[in-house]
Amino acid sequence: MSKKPIRISAPPDIRATAKGGAPKGAVAAAPNRAERAAERRAAIVEAALEEFIARGFAATRLDDIAKRAGVAKGTIYLHFKDKESMFEELVRIVIVPVVERLNALPPPTGSVRDLVEAFASNFLKEVANTRRGDLVRLIVAEGPRFPAVADFYYREVVSRGIAGMRALIELGIARGEIHQKNLARFPQILVAPAMIAVIWQSLFARHAPLDAQEMLRVHLDLIFGERRTT
Repeated sequence: MSKKPIRISAPPDIRATAKGGAPKGAVAAAPNRAERAAERRAAIVEAALEEFIARGFAATRLDDIAKRAGVAKGTIYLHFKDKESMFEELVRIVIVPVVERLNALPPPTGSVRDLVEAFASNFLKEVANTRRGDLVRLIVAEGPRFPAVADFYYREVVSRGIAGMRALIELGIARGEIHQKNLARFPQILVAPAMIAVIWQSLFARHAPLDAQEMLRVHLDLIFGERRTT
């Protein structure tokens, strides 16, 4: 199965500034330079994504990233101080926005289960079968060798996801939708199918394809109880 690519673009505020009809002459050059710099930065980050996934964190070289991005190696240092800071930027752009959507969800007008199911389904769609999933698998594989990378991922991604899931669990308990109150102590349980799907996809899918959406439904039945059919 081909994986959905991720297109990394220049920040929209810079693109809008560059296209906003600046005065003629020297004043107009600054936004244009800013736009070009942002586009080079986006190209570098996109090249870094492909190199990290193809080679792993340890084996990835800045020379290869520069070659893939079509820039001089020195250009990379205008944007990033080292490989670690580049990887951190990649996580912020590619993974963090997916998790931030959980904490930005409005209070549910329907059931908590519906909200959890909608977020988890979207996570499976945007992560499990895309390059984001490859990036997560890379962190799982190489995180023990590079504690600083694992620590950064925990701060920026995992801790936010856990906080969001715990808030939903507590709301579900307060509403009487979740009866196992200890689940709030272990919000990792709620997102377990998503992580299983990400890891299974690369290791075992060719042997035993996994219906991640159906697994999620069964998992939520165990937590919330089976849906009643009329």
